[in-house]
Amino acid sequence: MEDRTISDSSSALLTKLADHGLSPSGRVHWNLGWEELHELAVSRNEAKLTSHGVLLTTTGERTGRSPNDRFIVEETGLADEVWWGDVNRPISADKFERLLEKTRKHLDRTEDLFVKDAFCGADTRHRMPVRLVTENAWHAAFMHNMFVRASQDELERHSPEYTILHAPSLRASPIKDGTNSGVFVILALDRGLVIIGGTQYAGEIKKAIFTIMNHLLPEKGLLPMHCSANTDGHNSALFFGLSGTGKTTLSADPDRALVGDDEHGWSEDGVFNFEGGCYAKLINLSEMDEPAIFATTRMKGTILENVVLNADGTPDFTNDSLTQNTRGSYSIEAIENRTPDSMAGNPKNVVFLTCDAFGVLPPLSRLTPEQAAYHFISGYTAKVAGTEIGITEPQATFSTCFGAPFMPRHPSIYADLLSKKIRENDAKCWLINTGWVAGGYGDSSRIKIKWTRALLNAALSGDLDDVVFVKDQRFGFSVPTTCEGVPDSILQPRQTWNDKKKFDNVADLLARMFIENFEQYKDGCSDEVMSSSPIVLG
Repeated sequence: MEDRTISDSSSALLTKLADHGLSPSGRVHWNLGWEELHELAVSRNEAKLTSHGVLLTTTGERTGRSPNDRFIVEETGLADEVWWGDVNRPISADKFERLLEKTRKHLDRTEDLFVKDAFCGADTRHRMPVRLVTENAWHAAFMHNMFVRASQDELERHSPEYTILHAPSLRASPIKDGTNSGVFVILALDRGLVIIGGTQYAGEIKKAIFTIMNHLLPEKGLLPMHCSANTDGHNSALFFGLSGTGKTTLSADPDRALVGDDEHGWSEDGVFNFEGGCYAKLINLSEMDEPAIFATTRMKGTILENVVLNADGTPDFTNDSLTQNTRGSYSIEAIENRTPDSMAGNPKNVVFLTCDAFGVLPPLSRLTPEQAAYHFISGYTAKVAGTEIGITEPQATFSTCFGAPFMPRHPSIYADLLSKKIRENDAKCWLINTGWVAGGYGDSSRIKIKWTRALLNAALSGDLDDVVFVKDQRFGFSVPTTCEGVPDSILQPRQTWNDKKKFDNVADLLARMFIENFEQYKDGCSDEVMSSSPIVLG
């Protein structure tokens, strides 16, 4: 696409920026292709190239999202439906106005601005036009990868519903601006604006738009989901899970076409990807275990974040000296085995992924719709030693709907929509533990990915339909007694522990954590969902 650099103050394109309160004094680059953006990112010293010609950038102090620095403007309108709390934090309209003005002045003074127009949502009936205005070429390239790319005709008439004003080099003043730090991510739902500053981490861009979709779609009866999805053409599947549980890995299946790896909507006709690309976690990436994702790290057009290079310029995916949260963003077209339109029919299987470091949850369990709602609201996984400073033993983490930082409404709204969709489509529900058994983290190795894949494939194909299941006494879900390609010994976690009494104590501890976490949601949940709570046996 041609470089639409403009300088004429009477240009219609400048008028579009004026609609956002911008009057740039420098060059403005409109909707460049990834090739030009990558070239500019290198020439402007924003990034460098790997030996394969792939763009590599580092994000400095912030190598992940900054949840404590994200706010929603508290004002009459859409914000009335926000479930305020530790996750959805309010900021006053006055404070937002001051930071907005500071952001506009900062962008007006930059030598180069990059504008990227795109859509959020592959389904043309439900997609949302969005715009990014940023000071960095590589962030515009990230936008190009991660959102649904517009045709030339669509660009000519593109009118964004939401615009992100992105100023990563601008720091806020907590005292003057009312922020928690120099970083700010603020959503003004009724103004169609997001402002981001103080952080180079590109994930804030996509998650801001995802949060907005999560707020808007339930009013239309659509379920927004933090999940990956794939299909064999007849049998679609959803994969919910927090970072590190295998959501991206397991949805990239050579025998099933990828719909998307992170964010989807579920309409009356099926699922559709919100994005036009993938944002894969790359730490310890293996060509043997994840060949499709590994291949993208050698494709021009991909952007690697915080990956350390070997002396020969190739990525060292085992090096976590910058962060455990190394990432790669690439367009959906980089995955050959995908649906051509990033859409699929109504799912027949819903899979919840958890990385249980306590070694208590079975590698696979079958859930009732009510149990599915309970575990969806719970959103359980576990952090392990080494993943964050100060963590020396497994810590339970509960993230509502497997995406609490991006869910502005009360969790029951999303859970009720999910239960409705499951019942309408007679979908099967599964809980898969991609973490540990046999004593848990520190006493055994993580479950082999080939065993997880075998269990998953058996569930999706119906091979488990005739297998004998037994009921887990604490958690109530059903657990298979056998699965081809998987040792029977690992399917019942208690049998893998040498010290059965220790297992019972740890299992009771985890059950209590579930119960205590769910206290905050019980008022909005049905008796059937509440009856799916685990019980403490000891």
